[in-house]
Amino acid sequence: MPKIGPIPDNVVNYVTELAWNKLPQIAAPRLTSAMVRLIDVSIDGMGKFPSAKQSATRALTRKHDVGKAVDSVVRTHVAIAAAGGVVTNIGGIVSAIVGTPVNATGVISIQIHMVAGIAHLYGYDIDDPRVRTAVSMCLLGDRELERQIAAQELPTTPLTVATSPIHDPELLGQVADRVLGHILAESAGKGLVTTLGRRTPIIGGGVGGVADFLDTMVVSRCLKKNLVPRRPLVINPT
Repeated sequence: MPKIGPIPDNVVNYVTELAWNKLPQIAAPRLTSAMVRLIDVSIDGMGKFPSAKQSATRALTRKHDVGKAVDSVVRTHVAIAAAGGVVTNIGGIVSAIVGTPVNATGVISIQIHMVAGIAHLYGYDIDDPRVRTAVSMCLLGDRELERQIAAQELPTTPLTVATSPIHDPELLGQVADRVLGHILAESAGKGLVTTLGRRTPIIGGGVGGVADFLDTMVVSRCLKKNLVPRRPLVINPT
């Protein structure tokens, strides 16, 4: 597959700045609340879309090993994220909640489902709102997460949030807001890349799938780096 040259920094900066400037006008409490609902639906499942716990438990039952089960969960979700049609079908379940394009919503949902499943395999209670907040932070990816913590846009690390003795009920909304802003900025940039790709017939629509593949890998690495496994061996996967 031919490669697209790097997009000039001034174009990327413009798209990112535009997304952030638009965010206060279109997001506000309604969209932040919708993002929180998307997190819950993606973890709890809906209809034929299984819960993250169910998916992770099935992987553990097949592999009989936490590490291999985690690798299986990552491979499955990365493959789904790269398969636009499948993602669109899953996104259709939740797209109405957030009001975003179906494909974008589907990828976000898959990533939340994946990291929550890994957290469950690591021994965290993903029904705990603290853990859900920590899992959601990993959607930012390592680099952006570290930047936001350093800039005090987020208060602390996912591990500290997940294991905190005190639950801050407002923190999930704050995290959802930060994640939403990042996703909107990233989506604006990817939209430009995909548009450029589709104008090159040889490349076609594969650019979006590659971007979703890479983004999902980044999210999985962020979770594995930031949440320490609490059970190296699981006898009873449930």
